[in-house]
Amino acid sequence: MDTRDWMILQILHTEQNITKAAKRLYISQPALTNRLQQIEEEFNVKIVNRGRRGIQFTSQGEYLAKCADEMLLSIQQVKENVLNMEDDVSGTLRLGVSNYFSHYKLPGLLKRFKDKFPEIEYKVTSGWSSEIAPLLPKKEIHIGFVKGDFNWADRKHLLFEETICIASKEKISLNELPQIPKIDFRTEYSLKSIIDHWWSENYSQAPFVSIEVDKVDTCKEMVLNGLGYAIIPSMILKDTEGINKINLKTKDGEPLLRKTWMLYYEESLNLSMVREFVSFIESIDLNNNF
Repeated sequence: MDTRDWMILQILHTEQNITKAAKRLYISQPALTNRLQQIEEEFNVKIVNRGRRGIQFTSQGEYLAKCADEMLLSIQQVKENVLNMEDDVSGTLRLGVSNYFSHYKLPGLLKRFKDKFPEIEYKVTSGWSSEIAPLLPKKEIHIGFVKGDFNWADRKHLLFEETICIASKEKISLNELPQIPKIDFRTEYSLKSIIDHWWSENYSQAPFVSIEVDKVDTCKEMVLNGLGYAIIPSMILKDTEGINKINLKTKDGEPLLRKTWMLYYEESLNLSMVREFVSFIESIDLNNNF
């Protein structure tokens, strides 16, 4: 078994389909099938069962697929440690980034950091914060950028806080919100929870949702076209003209805020590329510079 074999097992287990796995591995389907048979012969077990609906991993196959994840992670860590012994700051920095951060903040940050450390490469995984946070304990990423408060016992750094506001084409009053069409968008549970809590504190009836969309950028365009109001993080509206904003407050009169954090393990700072990147991020005021 070599690195390629472990990768075959990992990708095949993820795809549960030989044709799709072969495409991801850039090999032909017969070549993948042949190599899988060789792995089965090496361990003298059946790894997958084939049927009309694709493949199904046997119990031995499931175990080997789990081992593949562990082996590939171990090999990656060995490579990182070897590169870390050199004077140059190099390697592959694995980042897990919330959707908003990956779209609005990360490109500019990576450009500046790559100018300083051109030998570093990047593997970026984006998604909901609830999907990014679990990647850290699995050691699939070095650093996570997430929105909302997570139960994280290791190192964390507050990047910025953003206000949550009412966005509308025309000026509106908070008193009339329950009667005005609202545009909803699919979002993180943490943000939805903040908004729902604020609403329940201020109104006894549900909002009048007239449009539901899957992306916050689509929601913003709907607001710009006067189709309703939205309750939205204010940074989404940065550099956007033609929208009226009302920053929301808690019952105590404090701004309604959502926090964005950088999470990582203390031990990961032993890698020079992680140490330099963390130091770089901590030196930047993300509210004003980006």
